[in-house]
Amino acid sequence: MRILSGRAAKAMVDRLAARGTDLARIEPRVRRIVEDVRRGGDRALRRYSEKWDGLSAMHPLRVPQAELATALKSLDPKLRKSLEQSATNIRRFCERQKPRSWTRSRGGISLGQIIRPLESVGCYVPGGRYPLVSTVLMTVIPALVAGVENIRVTSPKPSKEVLGAAAMLGVHDFYRVGGAQAIAALAYGTKSIARVDKIVGPGNAYVTAAKKLVSFDCAIDFLAGPTEAVILSDSGNPEFIASDLVAQAEHDVETISIFVTTSEKLARAVAASAARLAENNPTARQSLEKNGAFVVAGSRAQAREWANRIAPEHITVSKEDLSFVENAGSVFVGHYSAQAAGDYASGPNHVLPTAGQARFRGGLSVLDFVKVITVQQLSAAGLRKIARSIECLAEAEGLAAHGNSIRVRCQRA
Repeated sequence: MRILSGRAAKAMVDRLAARGTDLARIEPRVRRIVEDVRRGGDRALRRYSEKWDGLSAMHPLRVPQAELATALKSLDPKLRKSLEQSATNIRRFCERQKPRSWTRSRGGISLGQIIRPLESVGCYVPGGRYPLVSTVLMTVIPALVAGVENIRVTSPKPSKEVLGAAAMLGVHDFYRVGGAQAIAALAYGTKSIARVDKIVGPGNAYVTAAKKLVSFDCAIDFLAGPTEAVILSDSGNPEFIASDLVAQAEHDVETISIFVTTSEKLARAVAASAARLAENNPTARQSLEKNGAFVVAGSRAQAREWANRIAPEHITVSKEDLSFVENAGSVFVGHYSAQAAGDYASGPNHVLPTAGQARFRGGLSVLDFVKVITVQQLSAAGLRKIARSIECLAEAEGLAAHGNSIRVRCQRA
């Protein structure tokens, strides 16, 4: 873990600001998998799933309804209660996010928008060391609130907790497949898995590369990379700050964990606390050693600028710094707004942009599952009001038929 200031600190911020999602090394291999599933359908999908995910030859790709129901019944009562509370908070937040249809009329011109849900989405839930039940909630609930009719969930070797969480939300289409092969199946369809309009959810580098490759044929949310946490503070409890950095660092050894401050004394205190908290957490310890940094800025303005240039997935700030945040996936304000609250139960989504993508978008939301369709209706009088402008612009562009489509109407009105 490094404490950096001056030129070393600026150089590190410059490197982070220039980071991106580097998938070139694995793209050729992922492309072969995607094309194989696109051509070979279920046969290729099953072959890869049996090879890499341990799918039994006796298991169907789709999880039977009876198995989903059994998983729901077998959930530990404490876990089910926690899932229900989290789901309630996420749903409430999504309801507030949902865009509305509207219409406004003036002078014979009526304009507006209508909101329509996507017809189908695929929600990817990563496998790995632990059952990511929270990702089921974070990907499925916004789709439900948006009104998506067909929600298909894929996950390699799903645990009973993941299956139970999906069943609790009313998911019927759950497939025990993962990796690039699952993304290909969702994007192009197989006999067992119908294609979807959009794929959402985080995954490993192979999943991310596959999403990139199919993105011209099937919409995706974004390319999610390793977790990122930034905390911007000049005061506070060092253990609180360190606990957030360690919490995010335990996701993966590639996690980026950065503390930005103007106080070298606080930076050293946080670094010492983080080292202690990560002592018995090998993943967090390795992550902090590899990608952790405690950065001392020369001024509050410089600290704010650096945080925005990093454009992190998660950022914690004081209330007075909130108005200066321009680039972030999700913002946590104050000492008690633990980043883990957003990972599980406060309401906002935890599927967030990484690798600097927070420069141009926020996290997963209801907006990812709807289409905003514009509507316009003009009367004869309304068309006459803008006819000359339309004809002039059409003439400037050399599109005579466009101008004529206006003239013929005005002449007969």
